[in-house]
Amino acid sequence: MRATGTKLWLAVGVVTLSVCPGVALAASSVSGTITFTGKPPALKPLSMDADPACAKKHTAPVPAEMLVLGSGQTMANIMVYVSKGLPAGKTYPTPKTPAVMDQRGCVYVPHVIGVMVGQPYKFLNSDGVLHNVHTLPKVNKAFNQAMPPNRKEAQTTFDKEEAIFHTKCDVHPWMSAYVGVFSHPFFSVTSTDGKFSISGLDPGTYELTAWHERLGVQTASITVGANDKKTQDFKFALPAK
Repeated sequence: MRATGTKLWLAVGVVTLSVCPGVALAASSVSGTITFTGKPPALKPLSMDADPACAKKHTAPVPAEMLVLGSGQTMANIMVYVSKGLPAGKTYPTPKTPAVMDQRGCVYVPHVIGVMVGQPYKFLNSDGVLHNVHTLPKVNKAFNQAMPPNRKEAQTTFDKEEAIFHTKCDVHPWMSAYVGVFSHPFFSVTSTDGKFSISGLDPGTYELTAWHERLGVQTASITVGANDKKTQDFKFALPAK
């Protein structure tokens, strides 16, 4: 009788998962495009004259990274993330694969990155010159690591969720990057096409935040149903004078 009861319980479980797939798998998503409106400011290229080894790595001026636009003024380096509305008490597995930021051409690549709490965060030195990775969090412990030419990588983790903070190189003052630390995987950083996509959401109403290093943040409320696909675009502009 006990064996029969076990088989019956398993059968009921299989039927439940088949009828209510949303219980086992959150499949809703939101995507969109970020654009800049108005006339973009004229930004000076990065000056690497202070270190000839860095300057030699480029045959043309290196554009400033604080405002990077694509065709149609789509915006790169915008962090979009779920800031409110996730199910209370729900936890998400921490990736074992490191998030990677490279020091390449004496700039940080990527310029903006998101990691999860406890996820390995690896820094590469592809340049073969002296660099220094110096994170500037307010909640987490700072990471400040010199990377001489023969040191090709370093790694850290952040133990607490924290809004996006700055990373600098104490050797090369023009080197700048930003990292956000999240307790969930629902974040995305735009490339020059301005597109973001966040998937795996449970049905519900969420607040989305779009962040830019100079133009601040914008928020939007969006509701998704089961297996839903929604679109939410954002537009940034220079502040009015």
